[in-house]
Amino acid sequence: MWKNSDEALQERFALAMERIYSIRASVDVKEPYLDYFQTVAAFICKVKEIAEKDANRTLEELEEDNRKLYEDIAGDHYEKSYANPAYSTALMGEEFGRLFSMLYAQMYQMILFAYAKRLENFTVYAELFIEIYNLMEQEETEFSSVKDAVYWFFSDYSDLFVRQQVEDLLITGNTVYEQIIEQSDEDLRYLYKYGMNVTENERKMAKFLNEMDKETLKEIAATFVNGYCRGFEVTKRDLSKKDRFELRYAIGLEPLIKASLPLWKEKGLKPTYRHITITTTPANRQFEYDHRYDQAVYLDKQYKERRSQVLRVTYEEHKKEAQSYAGPVVLETFGEVPFEPKNNGDSYRLDEKQQNISIELSNETRSIMNEYIPEDETSFTIIAFPIPEIGDCFEEIFRETMKVNTLDNERYIRIQQKIIDALDQGRFVKVKGKGENKTDLVIQLHQLTDPEKQTNFENCTADVNIPVGEVFTSPVLKGTNGILHISRVFMRGLEYKELELTFKDGMISDYTCKNFDSEEENKAYIKENLMYHRESLPMGEFAIGTNTTAYAMAQKYNIFKRLPILIAEKTGPHFAVGDTCYSHSEDLAVFNPDGKEIIARENECSALRKTDPQKAYFSCHTDATIPYDELGAIDVVRSDGTEIPIIRDSRFVLPGTEELNEALEIE
Repeated sequence: MWKNSDEALQERFALAMERIYSIRASVDVKEPYLDYFQTVAAFICKVKEIAEKDANRTLEELEEDNRKLYEDIAGDHYEKSYANPAYSTALMGEEFGRLFSMLYAQMYQMILFAYAKRLENFTVYAELFIEIYNLMEQEETEFSSVKDAVYWFFSDYSDLFVRQQVEDLLITGNTVYEQIIEQSDEDLRYLYKYGMNVTENERKMAKFLNEMDKETLKEIAATFVNGYCRGFEVTKRDLSKKDRFELRYAIGLEPLIKASLPLWKEKGLKPTYRHITITTTPANRQFEYDHRYDQAVYLDKQYKERRSQVLRVTYEEHKKEAQSYAGPVVLETFGEVPFEPKNNGDSYRLDEKQQNISIELSNETRSIMNEYIPEDETSFTIIAFPIPEIGDCFEEIFRETMKVNTLDNERYIRIQQKIIDALDQGRFVKVKGKGENKTDLVIQLHQLTDPEKQTNFENCTADVNIPVGEVFTSPVLKGTNGILHISRVFMRGLEYKELELTFKDGMISDYTCKNFDSEEENKAYIKENLMYHRESLPMGEFAIGTNTTAYAMAQKYNIFKRLPILIAEKTGPHFAVGDTCYSHSEDLAVFNPDGKEIIARENECSALRKTDPQKAYFSCHTDATIPYDELGAIDVVRSDGTEIPIIRDSRFVLPGTEELNEALEIE
């Protein structure tokens, strides 16, 4: 397994594992900590032993070993796992229990290191565990010394981890993942070569795609390959200067990726892979939620500065490869049962100072990346596929999704232009909900100085965001006021019930939801997961979704709450909080198919990029959609006060858009 020519590293690995094998049966640490160290030592040994097994064992054997790797955090086992902060603190106290739970959760990365053949990563994690054990062998151990050891590990090895992330992004030829894709076929044993958790979702998806005829696979692949290239064309960016792109995908989609490789080769492009962007069904979503802020152990100004320094140095070393990088291609999945997290009071949280540092680090990271990979020279594409967990109609829904993803671009361009022509007459737009939906918003628009050559809204085709079906703009913040209310919305893997965001001059001034019993918990949930610890965020985008076919599909199969935002945003008006759609590319002219320049590429926040860049960007952009059935009206209001109705009572009423209602009338 460990093909590494570094003899010194191999020796470190052998010594570390010898020590960890001895810890499995050691009694040199006093209670209540002894069982914890024996358990984690046994886990590390199990990872090594399973990863080193003969790859040619049966599918059943591979499934059983995969189950063993994640059994301690799966299902009800998590309740009595040291990876559960609540269980760990109950046995070992608040300080040690929480830290050791964090440490055990970190050790789960050793599975990926082992299968990706990253001997150095596996070894340094093993050495960290031994260092902590050695400290706990002492008669009296200060908690601060143990926490310091964890802190310095992440600080010192940020050089290794950051460097690997950048090189994975930029350098082609990752043999591990390339080989998995190349070897993917009807023999599903390949799914277990990642070391990631594999469930019925991945197995059924792979089986379904492998049984699909090659021509259909190629047609599906062409949808996102051509969409990606079209993204460069419509933004007038030069793809010919690029030769690599990052491939992000979910396990089970390999047959589709394999079908796309010849198409990418024709375009002169080759993918790079990062294990952190290869996704699978989590063994336990609550486990991931409980440990989402474990960086609180080491996140401080010194760590931030060191990480940023390593990032810049690494990009400088690979600036040639960075210039050849075209941007990501993202193959998402959707259809999982919505996750309703439980707040674990024993989990780590970022304090106010760390929240600010986290924001600064995010901004610095993006700023450094933009220096070496300018966003106005790259593009992206995102497409989504349903997973078997969506229900018994999985195969039907998959085929319906393919129809949604391949709708006639020209037809939508024509219809959406009618909407844009009306919107461009307005000073502002009014959006109101109906029934129990409390939405009541005024969205201010930029003023066109030359309407014959300028427009506020982009006519969105199926390129970067597949499927087709929206017109969008960056609103003027001043004068954008009111309440956005959505009964249920699913964003970034989390569900929000009765979400309400109040805007004052385009900025969120208040927020609430009904996920939890207390208002304090609800506000904390939104601030952590939607606002990323910020006190406020601007409305970065206002859009009108036009993909009524996608809406009809969701209605037919009752899967609204399982749609990804990529499709959901096309099924009604949506509003993004955070950066605009033109973040870091505001000065690049963008044109619609009719030749008009889209001038609404910034707002009052992004306009600060040249004078106060720290206040210009927020490094987030999260969409929330009001479904058609909760929508009362969208009206364009001219300067003289007259109105142009776009939507009334959930239906398009603007002349030239009525055919969009056809899909909505199908029972």
